[in-house]
Amino acid sequence: MQQSDATTAPDHVPFWQAFLFWLKLGFISFGGPAGQIAVMHQELVEQKRWISEKRFLHALNYCMLLPGPEAQQLAIYIGWLMHRTLGGLVAGILFVLPSLFILIALSWIYVQFGDVPIIAGLFYGIKPAVTAIVFHATYRIGSRSLKNKFLWLIAAAAFIAIFFFNIPFPLIVLSAAILGYLLSKKQPHLFSQQASHQSNQKNYGAALIDDNTPSPAHAIFRWANLAKIVLIAAFLWCIPIVLLTFSLGWQHAYTQMAWFFTKAALLTFGGAYAVLPYVYQGAVNYYGWLNPTQMIDGLALGESTPGPLIMVVAFVGFLGGFNQALLGIEHLFLAGAVGAVIVTWFTFLFSFVFIFAGAPLIESTHNELKFTAPLTAITAAVVGVILNLALFFSYHVLWPNCFDHAFNYEAAIITIAAMIALFKFQINVLYVIFASALCGLILYLFV
Repeated sequence: MQQSDATTAPDHVPFWQAFLFWLKLGFISFGGPAGQIAVMHQELVEQKRWISEKRFLHALNYCMLLPGPEAQQLAIYIGWLMHRTLGGLVAGILFVLPSLFILIALSWIYVQFGDVPIIAGLFYGIKPAVTAIVFHATYRIGSRSLKNKFLWLIAAAAFIAIFFFNIPFPLIVLSAAILGYLLSKKQPHLFSQQASHQSNQKNYGAALIDDNTPSPAHAIFRWANLAKIVLIAAFLWCIPIVLLTFSLGWQHAYTQMAWFFTKAALLTFGGAYAVLPYVYQGAVNYYGWLNPTQMIDGLALGESTPGPLIMVVAFVGFLGGFNQALLGIEHLFLAGAVGAVIVTWFTFLFSFVFIFAGAPLIESTHNELKFTAPLTAITAAVVGVILNLALFFSYHVLWPNCFDHAFNYEAAIITIAAMIALFKFQINVLYVIFASALCGLILYLFV
């Protein structure tokens, strides 16, 4: 496809070209949801211009409302919008599939060889880089979303609420949505595209799916399509549960994994960190699939591999199958891999359902203020929440053992260097992660 100038929308994107992009994204989607969303914005809005800023943020706002990994759901949404259901399936599956394979491999190395110096060294450098990436993503999303003082105030209030008072994320989102809806009735200018002096934000040029591009035929809401999606989703959920129950029994660990992570998938409002305490309590304290130290190590793996952070559940499933030798002592790896696949299936199935079922309705609202105002307010609140996440990373990276141990100056230097690379020189996230991992490996092994 030839590159068009900024005034002309790109040509139609062939399915296989999009396929290659989603495949690449699955391998470079480091940095948690903030970093992943930033990468998608840079690639799809700024560089490729497959979708406009306004349509991108409208889809993102909807995904923020849903339980589950919002970055993966955003990929499903855009893939679906461009290439129908197949496009959404490819985008969503490739977003997690590389991470699943990588985590299965790393989990096997972890249980077989324990503390591998090379792996530990790479993680030592990646964690500070992830901290810098989340700070940079906070800036990028905030600079696009906070168009006036009122939206800045929402972001600040959300940060204070979650940082100082530990108010649940769903309550923050609900409060922002209600506030946005009510204020849009009396002061609609706060949520209009000309809301402030920032309305002259950078224009990336005409996009394939532009602000006023009509929704394609498959994106028009129909009750018959909704019923079909719900029926197929129920079938895809019920069949594995029924097979596991009748072949292994309801109390078998694999069946309980399926049921437990179904509940976890429906409770993940606010991203992975909101549901991790629930997963920890169930997997460690109740079921005993792994011990506390293994759970913490799994979180480190999840933070340091591509894909959504909630992919740590694959590590939980692998350790559950491996530790309990669910397929016999001679098939430990297979038992772990099956556990990882089961929990991944039941954790991510609902992300596809939410998008395929709800996105047609959302597509019909992208120019209606009564719908866009609450979503705009939610985006502002999310900026404050992401800042809280960045500080959370900083705290645990710079003081890895809380304040009982000295400040980690090496991690601080890597973090600052990564932030300079991202903010000043705008170096690609993948290169920053690679360089940071290399620095961490050198420091860990030779210093």
